[in-house]
Amino acid sequence: MTRPSEARIDLRALRHNYRLARALHGGRALAVVKANAYGHGSVECARALEAEADGFAVAFFAEAQALREAGIAQPILVLEGVFDAAELAAARGLALWLVVHHAPQLALIEAAEADPAARAQPVGVWLKADSGMGRAGFPLAEMAGAHARLARCAGVSGITLMTHFARADEPASDATARQIAAFAEHTAHLPGPRSLANSAGVLGWPQARADWARPGIALYGADPMPPGGGPPGLQPVMTLSGRVFAERLLRPGDALGYGARFVAERPTRVGLVPIGYADGYPRTAPNGTPVAVDGRPARLIGRVSMDMLTVDLTDLPEAGIGSEVELWGAQVDINTVAQGAGTLSYELLCNVKRVPRVYIG
Repeated sequence: MTRPSEARIDLRALRHNYRLARALHGGRALAVVKANAYGHGSVECARALEAEADGFAVAFFAEAQALREAGIAQPILVLEGVFDAAELAAARGLALWLVVHHAPQLALIEAAEADPAARAQPVGVWLKADSGMGRAGFPLAEMAGAHARLARCAGVSGITLMTHFARADEPASDATARQIAAFAEHTAHLPGPRSLANSAGVLGWPQARADWARPGIALYGADPMPPGGGPPGLQPVMTLSGRVFAERLLRPGDALGYGARFVAERPTRVGLVPIGYADGYPRTAPNGTPVAVDGRPARLIGRVSMDMLTVDLTDLPEAGIGSEVELWGAQVDINTVAQGAGTLSYELLCNVKRVPRVYIG
């Protein structure tokens, strides 16, 4: 018998979310499929979006190479850029677009001008500004100089200007408005398309919508905005579920699991589910974290262990061995699970492993 647990991936919901993000943005949109499409399967998700996505974005070269080897022909942007001359040459060979976000990467492109292959296969560059994230990107005052240097390179086919938001998921903060204004001020005289909006930018900041969007977490149906902070309509793509494979009955005063974190206050019927933190469900999820058993609300009890977790079946007399337990999906909001566990939906989705992915739609 196969272990009764799975991550069900609804590709129809993925396409719906891409269309929604693109329509809200009003311009072209790169579907971000880095980190194995946030745990959903990068090749499968790219193929599902292949007929309509304007392009894709990944974190590093090997992720882009895997998509090309799978036959994905659309533009692919490498968000970290390249790390050395050999990787730059390989990226040219795969017709990748590259982010350039610091001086050594710019110097690599300039050094490649001596190679005739660079001029024969010019690369599209996305020049990144640090408008307030404080992480990667050229200081705004250096953008004009970096742009001029790239524009002189025969091995560069075009320049897109980009930046990244630090607090777009906080609609009450003025940090994003300040980033938008600073980016506009320092790049107003520079030619080329613009890209500002990540998922939260698309959903919550109309003034950030420009030529290109870069939706990531929103594609997978996990809203990065607080409740009421963005437009409705996202559909969860992943349903993480397992089936009850054993039962226990606790008497009042009996403890359950590691650390005796749950102690029964009444006769309690417990269902064992074959998913644990080694599969990606958070060990830090507290007692009372919502689950759905055969479509009905229930709760997690006891500490999540490596290979299994336990749910309360006491008020569900029809439930038992074989009952389906949804841990997140259409009935259980992944953001609620993440908040209770002290993390983000991004981390939960990226951590899913061991369980088979089953694709529908």
